[in-house]
Amino acid sequence: MDMDSMSDMSGDDTGINKSYAKGFWYLISAAIALFLAIRAVNYIIFWSRLRRSRTRSVIFPTRPTNQFSRLWATLTAVAREMSYPQFYVSIRNLTWMTPPPMGCIYILMVYWAVVVYMIFKDSVKQNLEILAYRNAWVTVTQVPLLYLLASRTNVIALVVGTSYERLNWLHRWVARTMFITATAHGWVFWYGWAKADILDIEFDMMGNMVNYGLAAWGILLWMTITSFKPFRSMAYEFFVIQHILAAIMFLWAVYVHVPASARYNVWFAISALCFDRACRIGLLIWQNLKFRPRRSCCEGGQWIGHQTQLSPIGESITVLTIKDVHFKWRAGQHLYLWLPRVAPIEVHPYTIASAHQMPDTCICNSIQLVIRSHSGFSRRLNHFARKLEASGRKQTLTAMVIGPYGHPPRWNVFETLVFISASTGASYTLPILESVLNNKAPSCTKRVDFLLAARHGEEIGYYHERLLEAIEKAKSVGIELAVYIAVTGDGQLGALGALSFPASLASFASHEKKTVEEEVRASANTEGIAQPLMSQSRSRLSDGSEPHVHRSATRPDVSDFIRAAVEATGGETGVVVCGGQSLVAKTRTSVARISDERAVHKGTGAQGIFLHVEEYCF
Repeated sequence: MDMDSMSDMSGDDTGINKSYAKGFWYLISAAIALFLAIRAVNYIIFWSRLRRSRTRSVIFPTRPTNQFSRLWATLTAVAREMSYPQFYVSIRNLTWMTPPPMGCIYILMVYWAVVVYMIFKDSVKQNLEILAYRNAWVTVTQVPLLYLLASRTNVIALVVGTSYERLNWLHRWVARTMFITATAHGWVFWYGWAKADILDIEFDMMGNMVNYGLAAWGILLWMTITSFKPFRSMAYEFFVIQHILAAIMFLWAVYVHVPASARYNVWFAISALCFDRACRIGLLIWQNLKFRPRRSCCEGGQWIGHQTQLSPIGESITVLTIKDVHFKWRAGQHLYLWLPRVAPIEVHPYTIASAHQMPDTCICNSIQLVIRSHSGFSRRLNHFARKLEASGRKQTLTAMVIGPYGHPPRWNVFETLVFISASTGASYTLPILESVLNNKAPSCTKRVDFLLAARHGEEIGYYHERLLEAIEKAKSVGIELAVYIAVTGDGQLGALGALSFPASLASFASHEKKTVEEEVRASANTEGIAQPLMSQSRSRLSDGSEPHVHRSATRPDVSDFIRAAVEATGGETGVVVCGGQSLVAKTRTSVARISDERAVHKGTGAQGIFLHVEEYCF
């Protein structure tokens, strides 16, 4: 006897369960359509900003100009203030229990409300078996969503305009929700059978079905437990391998356990899994197999893979220069790296640390990765690079790459950009800065504040030269750039050595003479908007004679750093942070608090604050 037959005997209509399953996907589609609509409106607003930026008479092109854009800006500001804050658990060894930011929590609350409604609607009033079957349908209905969210070729992310890894948190929480509903499904059956004293009869009738159901539940339990951060961090390579195998075994167990009327969910998940794997394999072949390598014009040209140069920086950093890549990328994207000689079966994601072709490389496209040594692959890679360096052999090997992945925002639509990075987090923020400075298209950006903090000087020494080049470039394109370097370890600031600056930078301080008050006053005269909160001059960031590089041995106050930039601008500010969980949580909460205190887009004239977050953890 299968589940459909027993369902009919118990008085439950399988059609009702299917209708709830259909309604679930209607709601998912509606949510995706909502985010798509928001994306479309923002695209139009950003396009309008860039068009106005070409007009010299418009001082602040990022300000809303009509009733609709003002209303949209107010709704956006309220949504940001509600969604940005994040509580950080600072207790040692328990930081992994830090909850998601409030925006994610709101989404989860809505999701759970839908799931609870589907479970209990018209089921509790009847009998336990109806409730058990309803939990089964709710569980299996979520399976396709779980596998869609796990895909790198993520259709949902593509439609809503984000990146697959930024939906990974939802993938984990959907899995945990499925575990709860699956547990409720089995427990209600077990409780009802035990109460009626028919456990033996039911096991005789449905022995195989129950066994496969218990197997699927056990696999789901294992994947749920091992997905928590402490277990992922123990041996990430092992976690990935076993997680893939467990995901395949779970689909097989669910397929055998559920009735034929519900197996379309399993086939949906299998299709998503196969499509994702096919795209990965196709991308791997297309990007690493060259039938006509250009050996004459590029020393990195070869048939398979890419010639990669290793440059160890002490025991903590390894810089990889990957030559002859025949694809384009955007600042803020990442790729997957496979080095068969170092790790034959391991593929790891790393941020592309260069926004354009790097100097002193071949004339074809080349990209750089900055890999900090932690454990496992990154430590073995650093040891391998130092061993090659010590032996005097050529420090090159063949690398395979897959990517680029990621959907970073448009950076040139903000008047002020604030970059906050910790240690190798500059591998994410610095390419964005370089892309803004080298952008030939119209741009709204006038000012940039760049903060780089680390415990050891060695961790950020690699970025010094590029930051100096960025300052010189900013001067030539008329963008005001201030760089703040904080090395908090005892005596580590001196390890950076004396910074030398080009003589041409000495005149850059004259760019500070025009204060923001003058710009705001001129804008208020032309647009009729009062600016009572924008009264601080940005010239206080420099003493008028030193170039815009500030060094410190103390831990920077992130909130004060953001506030100084926000109060010194007349348009919208974009804040980009890349670092550990504590830095990210602090930045999230600070941005929300500053926006609330300044009453952004609520009649005070204070302009919006956008936040983009990139964490170390994947």
